[in-house]
Amino acid sequence: MRYNKLLKKMALTKEDYADIQTALSDVHKKTSGRISLAVIAESSSYAFWEMLAAFFSTFGLFACLIPLSSQIYSWLGRTFWGEQPWYLAVFLALVCGTLTIALYFFYNIPALDRIIIPQVARRRIVSNRAMRRFAESGIYRAPKGSGILIFVSYLEREVRIVADKGVSEKVSQDLWNLIADEMSEFLARGQEKEAWLHAVKRCGELLAEHYPPSEDDEPASPQGLVVLEDEKWA
Repeated sequence: MRYNKLLKKMALTKEDYADIQTALSDVHKKTSGRISLAVIAESSSYAFWEMLAAFFSTFGLFACLIPLSSQIYSWLGRTFWGEQPWYLAVFLALVCGTLTIALYFFYNIPALDRIIIPQVARRRIVSNRAMRRFAESGIYRAPKGSGILIFVSYLEREVRIVADKGVSEKVSQDLWNLIADEMSEFLARGQEKEAWLHAVKRCGELLAEHYPPSEDDEPASPQGLVVLEDEKWA
């Protein structure tokens, strides 16, 4: 999934982005904690898994062609004027090579990606990407370790809420996971804007409970919802 496709799928208007940013600003008035929001089309290219699936699919076809090798050899001899020992090898190499490339692109379809990539691998990759975004966003600089990141990876249909050390000592990760599950339900129904507004509100309530606003707080300047662009995968 690519950046432009993600934008179309989310279908958020400029007014929707503005409403999310307003909700975030309102939350920051009620707590010294800070919230960062980010969404990405996919947390990895998953090229390894797509190529692996293509390879095994091609190997399955190759195994099916072996019993038919004599018939294929005879057909090649009739088609290309005479039988040559290398005809069969070249034919199988071309078929397998072409099929592997075709299947690799075929397995790039998001719905198939979710099938061929093991769930454990997907979840680990999304968690690692969320931690990376946590560092990139600078939310870790929030006072008293009171920053959190709400992160959505669209292809994998995964939501992560990453809390800084200070927050983790006060709020159980189970509560953040519950909010992530609630947000996932909104997203599954296609309620993009409502999903973000709900998550911001619920996370803001927890932060306000443990990190009330203080006169010493620096003014918050929330970015709103950040849509991360495609990366050039190595």
